[in-house]
Parts: sequence; structure tokens; C-alpha cells
Amino acid sequence: MKLNEIKDNPGASKARIRVGRGIGSGKGKQAGRGGKGQTARSGVRIKGFEGGQMPLHRRLPKRGFTPPSPRDLNAVNLGRIQSAIDAGVLDAGKPITAAALIEAGVVGRARDGVKILGKGEIKAKADFEVYGASKSAVAAIEKAGGSVKTLEAEAAPAAG
Repeated sequence: MKLNEIKDNPGASKARIRVGRGIGSGKGKQAGRGGKGQTARSGVRIKGFEGGQMPLHRRLPKRGFTPPSPRDLNAVNLGRIQSAIDAGVLDAGKPITAAALIEAGVVGRARDGVKILGKGEIKAKADFEVYGASKSAVAAIEKAGGSVKTLEAEAAPAAG
């Protein structure tokens, strides 16, 4: 194959329609833009304009709050961690960190941190060093004889 032999698949691109070229073309006079006025012009159509009536998006109340820098956390349940320990891909003897969970394949990719959730049960005694953990997860881990060190306080930006 040579560069001058490369061509697109048949039907991949449509021919440009030449508008405003007489009534015989089918796209003459107003060139498929309908009547006159603002909608026939380019770049000035008002989105959401309701003929002077207050538009719907301005009639409805504003609600909610989007934090300026939300944390994108990996949520992992205790049952998933226990199955990884049972399979032998995760060592309960060492501290279980975000890096260890990624290496074991429990977590797909690194985000801002890992949060442990309490679904499922954990039997192995394990020490966790994660961004956060739910109350039920902390209770289940401590019941199994392990401990949870949350990095939440360290990772939080200083207020000032």
C-alpha cells in the first residue's frame, strides 16, 4: 500500500450540497433555512427562547451544589477484599494500601484514593491504610482483629 493509493471507504463521506443555486437544485431561494428572520441567519439563534415568556430553565429554582474539586474515589467492598485474600493475590500480613489493591487487581486504576465499604464480610486480620472507610467497614475490620488507618486527614488541603 502506498500513500497515493489510500482512499476512504465507499459511503464514508457525503458530497457537500451547494445551497442557493436556483430552484432546479431543490435548495434554491432560502436554501433550506425556512422563512426569514433570526432563524435564517447564522450564529444568532436564541436557544430556549419562548417568545418573550420566561424560559423554562429560568422559571425553575436553582438547586444543589457542585464542589469545586470533588474527590474521585475507588469504592471497594469488604467481600471483594476477602475474596482477593482467599485467592492469594492480596497478602493480609502486609498493610493493605491503594497500591496493593491495584497490584492485586481489586481496583482497576488509581484515582484520588480508596474508600472501603462494609458490604460482605472479612475474616482475615488485616491492617488497612486507605483514604477512608465507612463506619460499618471499620467495625467489621476491627471485629476481625485488624485496624484501619485513614489518610483522609493527611490528604485534606489546609484551610486558610
